[in-house]
Amino acid sequence: MSNEITAKTIEAKILTIRNQQVMIDRDLAELYGTETKVLNQVVKRNIERFPEDFMFALDKSEKDELVTNCDRFKTMKHSSVTPYAFTEQGVAMLSSVLKSPTAVEVNIQIMRAFVAMRHFLQNNAKVFSEINTIKKQLLDTNVHQKETDKKVEVLFDLIDKYNVKDTQYPTLTLNHTTKMHDRFLIYN
Repeated sequence: MSNEITAKTIEAKILTIRNQQVMIDRDLAELYGTETKVLNQVVKRNIERFPEDFMFALDKSEKDELVTNCDRFKTMKHSSVTPYAFTEQGVAMLSSVLKSPTAVEVNIQIMRAFVAMRHFLQNNAKVFSEINTIKKQLLDTNVHQKETDKKVEVLFDLIDKYNVKDTQYPTLTLNHTTKMHDRFLIYN
């Protein structure tokens, strides 16, 4: 087994697709030191061991998203071959069909990486939830701010349209793109 395979290397290859943590056939083949085609042939010869909750083919949109978001998959962009995703159980099942010592050692490391990722997600679930809550609040605030900005802009357009003058807060032209109305700066 290559000494270059570390927990971080494996964890970087674990993706979330269809709300499941998976590894793509190409990444697994690389870790096992074999070709993707060979890995998939072994799987197809033992397909009864790989139900859909162990392995599934990516659909076109999933493949496109994978290629778009992961530089290491850019060569798949024009490929007609459908990539397969293996869940944790599917990766475990691979060790029973790939019988080389390298495959067994790599599988042990992969299983440990899946467990570490699961523990990380469980231990940080509250933090992720709070981040999502903050994101939602920011989005709501931004929406409200945009609505308010539109209302203020309409108000200023009406003031300009009807040539309303306020002696208490006169219009001050600061430069050719900025005007001040009632203590507000408007950028044209």
